[in-house]
Amino acid sequence: MGKLAIRILSAALLAASFIPTASAAEKFIIVASTTSTKNSGLFDHILPLFEKKTGIQVRVVAVGTGQAIRMAQNGDADVLFVHHRPSEETFVAEGFGVKRFDVMVNDFVVVGPDDDPAHIAGMTDAAKALEKIALARAPFVSRGDDSGTHKKELALWRAAGVDVVQASGSWYRETGSGMGATLNTASAMQGYALADRGTWLSFRNRAGMRVLVEGDRRLFNPYGVILVNPERHPYVKADLGREFIAWLISPEGQAAIGTFRINGEVLFKPNAMAVTH
Repeated sequence: MGKLAIRILSAALLAASFIPTASAAEKFIIVASTTSTKNSGLFDHILPLFEKKTGIQVRVVAVGTGQAIRMAQNGDADVLFVHHRPSEETFVAEGFGVKRFDVMVNDFVVVGPDDDPAHIAGMTDAAKALEKIALARAPFVSRGDDSGTHKKELALWRAAGVDVVQASGSWYRETGSGMGATLNTASAMQGYALADRGTWLSFRNRAGMRVLVEGDRRLFNPYGVILVNPERHPYVKADLGREFIAWLISPEGQAAIGTFRINGEVLFKPNAMAVTH
């Protein structure tokens, strides 16, 4: 091989040594979360701030809370970010997660048609309002997808003493879909639904519908974040996941959450009180 060829080959090898591999160049975590955090636009608001600060890309899989928890249990995510505290605490107690941290809260609302055939407008007892909907046999559209919203809705029906399993397919309809699709169905049917306020505010197909019931303490909707346990799933990116959690509950992350608004209205109230150690 001639000297020129050797020099070209050496230069090529040297240049190649400075090209990072995909695994070295790309730091990312997978976050199993709820449709409300994504559909509301919250992630579009806060994740670019985190990624710019840390260089860590956050890949969100937005599904119902039940499905997100199962995904995390299987080790298919690094971080769980959902909104059904009893399920989150069970997730940690059973060793699937390391520790739960409060992140933020919003609330649920009962929405329905402007003409309100069940006459629930202005009520502050959500269970009583659902009981009136059942007595009126007015259409109610449920997510029916084991999400945090669905779990909350079922708890309210139990408090109202209404058997929605028996009513399924009549006035009570289940979409098996996310919040946006469920609200679209409720709008088309001029029916009632339980929605998280964030998704409702970002929902654009609200013609003929409005918030009818709000303010019940049982409609309180806390969100928590949990690192998936690396002792159970050794390939979990624990260090990167901890960095994301630490940012979420830091003053900077909490400020980012608190400044997210739609039409001037705050969607999520930051409430992190815990520390990461």
